[in-house]
Amino acid sequence: QLQLVESGGGLVQPGGSLRLSCAASGATLDNYVIGWLRQAPGKEREGVSCVSSIDDNTVYTNSVKGRFTISRDNAKNTVYLQMNNLKPEDTAVYHCAATRGLFKMCMLLPSEYDTWGQGTPVTVSS
Repeated sequence: QLQLVESGGGLVQPGGSLRLSCAASGATLDNYVIGWLRQAPGKEREGVSCVSSIDDNTVYTNSVKGRFTISRDNAKNTVYLQMNNLKPEDTAVYHCAATRGLFKMCMLLPSEYDTWGQGTPVTVSS
């Protein structure tokens, strides 16, 4: 059974960078669509980015385009989210999530994912 563990969150100043990791065990990620989703205090969970299981096509929510990059390393069974030029509004708990299947596209809807990690907190503040 697939399990996901996130790491890499922390406190960073505005304009700084973090790289989040999502390490998988129990299954290989190359058969899964992977998403990064976040939940800020008092707000609903929202999709940030995702990568498909065929061709590694990516999708980003508008607010992070040009700043965040999702990538997968199948050899390490890990998906990353590189976050640059961080803003206070990026403050949230970041979760990676997975859904099994071979798809050329992915979606940012939380309801599309059925396996979730516990999350890693990101705080952007001066």
